[in-house]
Amino acid sequence: MSGLGHNLEKIIEGTNHLRQILKSELRFGDLVFITTRNSTYSLSVLDDDRYIVSGGWFDRKGLSPIKATITGCSWGGSIIKVDTLAACGLHLEFGNRVITTPIQRVSVVRCSSKN
Repeated sequence: MSGLGHNLEKIIEGTNHLRQILKSELRFGDLVFITTRNSTYSLSVLDDDRYIVSGGWFDRKGLSPIKATITGCSWGGSIIKVDTLAACGLHLEFGNRVITTPIQRVSVVRCSSKN
């Protein structure tokens, strides 16, 4: 069991070089565009770790736009980076358990905070 912790640390260290967007970096109204191998998603940041999501699986199911949560990003297995909204090379996991194909590109459009 002691080797498991060491391996987990190595896995997490391996994400430091990835283009990633942390949830804590985002503010209300920011727009995030995520391109995966098979789909494109757009997310508008709300509050309390909730987003308005369109695109991809949600479009195909006729659910867009929908309020959703983001669990985090994973390698396609059970290890999830819960602080990360999107990271290139990882899979985005929504709160409804939809898991995307690997993320290829992420961009953020910051909301102007002028009133």
